[in-house]
Amino acid sequence: MKPTDISAPDYFHKVVDCQWACPAHTPVPEYIRLIAEGRYSDAYMINWKSNVFPGILGRTCDRPCEPACRRGRVEETPVAICRLKRVAADFKDDIKHRLPKPSAKNGKRIALIGGGPASLTVARDLAPLGYHCTVFDTDPKAGGMMRSQIPKFRLPDSVIDEETDYILDLGIEFKGGTRIDSMKKLLADKYDAIFVGSGAPRGRELEIPGRKEAAANIHIGIDWLSSVSFGHTDKIGRRVIVLGGGNTAMDCCRTARRLGGEDVKVIVRSGFEEMKASPWEKEDAMHEDIPILNFMVPIAFVHNSGKLTGVTFQKVKAEYDAKGRRNLVPTGDANETINCDDVLVAVGQENAFPWIERDCGIEFDKWNMPKVDAKTMGSTHPKVFFGGDAAFGPKNIIWAVAHGHDAALSIHRLVSGEDINERPLPEVHVTSQKMGIHEWSYDNDISPEKRFKVPHREKIVALKDIRTEVELGYDVKLALGEAHRCLNCDVQTVFTTQLCIECDACVDICPMDCITFTENGEEADLRKRLKAPSPHADQDLYVSSDLKTGRVMVKDEDVCLHCGLCAERCPTGAWDMQKYLIDMTLAGTSCPSKSRSAA
Repeated sequence: MKPTDISAPDYFHKVVDCQWACPAHTPVPEYIRLIAEGRYSDAYMINWKSNVFPGILGRTCDRPCEPACRRGRVEETPVAICRLKRVAADFKDDIKHRLPKPSAKNGKRIALIGGGPASLTVARDLAPLGYHCTVFDTDPKAGGMMRSQIPKFRLPDSVIDEETDYILDLGIEFKGGTRIDSMKKLLADKYDAIFVGSGAPRGRELEIPGRKEAAANIHIGIDWLSSVSFGHTDKIGRRVIVLGGGNTAMDCCRTARRLGGEDVKVIVRSGFEEMKASPWEKEDAMHEDIPILNFMVPIAFVHNSGKLTGVTFQKVKAEYDAKGRRNLVPTGDANETINCDDVLVAVGQENAFPWIERDCGIEFDKWNMPKVDAKTMGSTHPKVFFGGDAAFGPKNIIWAVAHGHDAALSIHRLVSGEDINERPLPEVHVTSQKMGIHEWSYDNDISPEKRFKVPHREKIVALKDIRTEVELGYDVKLALGEAHRCLNCDVQTVFTTQLCIECDACVDICPMDCITFTENGEEADLRKRLKAPSPHADQDLYVSSDLKTGRVMVKDEDVCLHCGLCAERCPTGAWDMQKYLIDMTLAGTSCPSKSRSAA
């Protein structure tokens, strides 16, 4: 193998697994260290720059960072990264003076359709550069589906108001209660660019017998949640069935419990493990006495002269073909009818673009989705960009934020007369943490603690009020304990070949057996000769240049804990601990050349 080029921007970025897994690439270990130091405002601002909505995401994020956390490789549970983000939001000081100030307008006008996370991220990135950003939304207040779809017991309005106001106060024009009904008309208004962040606003229907007859008590989940959110709906029947296995279904069933549903069931066609809902969302629903019934397919709504009385289900089981594809087939058991007063249908969401004329230059695919470039977020119309659920279908807030950053960069480059396909390299800093011969500036003592549970409000209290927040968040003591579980994966072990005397001291002290001195070879062969098995080929090997004996040093990044013991033990300083910080390129940041080295 060739020696590893650690100056490549993405090499150490991939090693910081949590940050790499985050769509917005938030510097997770950096802000967790700041929380451990009690510097909550500093931790908040790091989050605000990358993920834009720390308080909102600290309560609602789908947490793609946590399955990637290295802590999960040495014990069962990862660091509670998401809930530590909330700590930064809960305990920060007033940070308004640290936000960008509204700047003089540069004469360029940007229209943003939808007031959700994608559009607000675009506006947040462009407004400080002097762009006049106008956000159009059918709802009276900003937030999009963060405000209308997520129940208040998970995400209070006060948190949404605070973090959307931070953005709107940058001099952004918000036109609430305004529906855009024609893309052609918008294009005729001569905006310099248009961003579509209108979400996936239409719930998928379930067309089975009885749907039309019993329509009065069959509700589309996302529409019903919006109606509850805005105070139009405040009650539901005693017996409720929720159809669907995603996070929307979990929000529906928990909301129904608070509006009078005493017997609420979630019924899913798939198995429990295959449900799209996050594990913690399922846990929270079951904690509130909501059973989840699996492998049951709804085949008819039962009604009496139009009054819904129940749902009939066919029982199925999973079978797999030779290629491992799953099929649900009837078990042969008798169909089962479950009585109910109301049904909430949460079987998926769809995009709806009736307002985009099909002859305005925006091409759509066979699924009636706009053709969007995943890198630039550009459509086939040079001035129109998409992001969030409107671009690729339903995902989550953090993906919408990432799309917003990419689209803002594209818009800025477009208006500046530059190629939107050329993406400037991020800014990267690699700094030695050495303070003495064998001392480093970070604490490498690994905490033995298991993941700390987030305190919850008592169930009897939580179920009485739909606006009472269930999760209470970490207090300062719990936050400190959880922060200490972080393994500082951004502090990298950096090897200097010419200083190594091949004494094997680092090999002897490594608690994970991740360092091997051996003859070089092809990667597949080399992985077989490491001290510890290397089954994860997606994790890089750090390979040195030739040592004096002709061997090479090989470190498996998959199992390294970044504990620094190799650097402490090395008698010649061949190993160093260097903190890696990557600052992702946003609109308006410097544009280094592609040949620039990262380190």
